[in-house]
Amino acid sequence: MELSHILEKVSEYTGISHKEDIAAIAPTLPSLPQNWHPNGDDTAAIPDATGFTLMAIEGFINEFVKQDPWFAGWCGVMVNISDIAAMGGRPRAVVNALWDKSQENAQRISEGMAAAAESFGVPIVGGHTNLRAAQPQLAVAILGHANRLLSAFAARPGHILVAAIDQRGHFREPYLNWNAATDASSEQLRGDIALLPEIAERNLAFAAKDISQAGLLGTALMLLESSGVGAEINLEAIPKPDAIPWTDWLCAFPSFGYLLTTDSDKLPELLELFRQREISAAAIGTIMSDQQLWVSHANQRQLFRDLSHTPLTGFKPQ
Repeated sequence: MELSHILEKVSEYTGISHKEDIAAIAPTLPSLPQNWHPNGDDTAAIPDATGFTLMAIEGFINEFVKQDPWFAGWCGVMVNISDIAAMGGRPRAVVNALWDKSQENAQRISEGMAAAAESFGVPIVGGHTNLRAAQPQLAVAILGHANRLLSAFAARPGHILVAAIDQRGHFREPYLNWNAATDASSEQLRGDIALLPEIAERNLAFAAKDISQAGLLGTALMLLESSGVGAEINLEAIPKPDAIPWTDWLCAFPSFGYLLTTDSDKLPELLELFRQREISAAAIGTIMSDQQLWVSHANQRQLFRDLSHTPLTGFKPQ
């Protein structure tokens, strides 16, 4: 398939346009206290006596919550845990806010959250419930802690860009949610998520970001924008199941998927950690100083987005 066609389809994907909505809100945020980590990362990071207290929240598309309430509940816990891990942290507890007009649906959402909380070993410690709402809605928040941060603001020119994605899954239709989690054992899930704080504490990576609903390229844009840099990505280097087309895989929201930056000295050890957990990881590109994301594939090369002219979220280096 022509690279231009692939990138056109990815650019049209709503996951990226949803991230553009952030730019309308970012300028209204008040200044943070001195020495706090800036807004725009996967979680807030508040300095404490032993590192950083991490906080995050996720809201879910109403149609998704309505169509697949159990999995929406599961994802409510899972994606928050992924955000904590992307910062080099360990999750501690979650709370939720649940609205629905159907008690049966609400129970399915709650059952999904409970199943994920048990599988990952992270307790649900409270929340808010409203069973008199006009439509199903779900938001889940999390608390965690990091001894050493990974951050989307830490990518620098010359870094190697790495993608780590668990391919042991399948799409949960009708959305492009790559589910490699609900059939996995608790031991596997907990061990896999523990990789990220280990990577942070062993200083094997500098920057990191959880691959979100914006897909791999959209997530790369957010990381690059926060760091004020660009990148060159080789599509063929990205770990991908053979049967999945690029237009789907680049828009996928994987249950375990991260972008990280490292250097040539740390790269072999970083990749080996993922290999030991049977997670596909590879160097997929290089960080550059120009604020542009270029993609190459089958002897073709194309600019995906020039962030210096077309920002995404509006969050910039501090």
